[in-house]
Amino acid sequence: MITAHTDGGPRFGVLLRLGIVLLILAVGTGGVLLLRAATSPETGPPSTENLAATIPAADVDPGEVTPASAAAHLDSPRTSGGDPLRSWATGLAAPTGIPARALMAYGNAELVLRTEDPGCHLSWATLAGIGRIESDHGRFGGATLNDDGRPSRPIIGVPLDGSAGVRAISDTDAGRFDGDDRVDRAVGPMQFIPSTWHRWAADANLDGRGDPQQIDDAALAAGRYLCAGGRDLAVPADWWAAVFSYNNSLPYGQKVFGLADGYARTAG
Repeated sequence: MITAHTDGGPRFGVLLRLGIVLLILAVGTGGVLLLRAATSPETGPPSTENLAATIPAADVDPGEVTPASAAAHLDSPRTSGGDPLRSWATGLAAPTGIPARALMAYGNAELVLRTEDPGCHLSWATLAGIGRIESDHGRFGGATLNDDGRPSRPIIGVPLDGSAGVRAISDTDAGRFDGDDRVDRAVGPMQFIPSTWHRWAADANLDGRGDPQQIDDAALAAGRYLCAGGRDLAVPADWWAAVFSYNNSLPYGQKVFGLADGYARTAG
């Protein structure tokens, strides 16, 4: 969850973007989920709290080394037919245990940031590490990722009410995204707090709006967030600073490290 916790916690084609051919996930149209109508904090899906409890923390000191993911990047597309991003994700889904639809979102975010911010050196594997901890790649609470990139049921975090282990964040979205008009909750596969989403919202699937529950949008927004401030994620200090900006917890960072490193080595 971005900045909240204080402990561990369709067909697609090649489109022009920023004058360079990138794979942008062009999925169907749809609006931002208005969760107040779909769920309430009392009756909605379970929160993502403690999702990472069974994930081991890597035995590594922060700032000293980057995971293998820092050097694991997608090859540039070299195909005249089909969807190379989908093919890549489909082939990697079983070995990594990551749904192909989630892998497409992480890979797309890397490709976009490669042009927008090439000095950041964002890898899909780092996003995957975070996505595993935050929502099990959009599968938390029995959800599945639909082909449009949205979970079958909204993913909503714990109330940020100042109770043990969480910050107190008053409502900033009138319950629009999180269904709670008292305090904020992190939402979507990458667990954005509504106020943070307001600043970093992305429209990766090009449907005209940003939706934190839509994994392409959420992964791209998370990538931009990690790259903020001129960070170079190939540099150990910057990689760790980026992950700690997401959740300022040593066990969290070590878990993301272990996951990202494992995913990258599996893909390599």
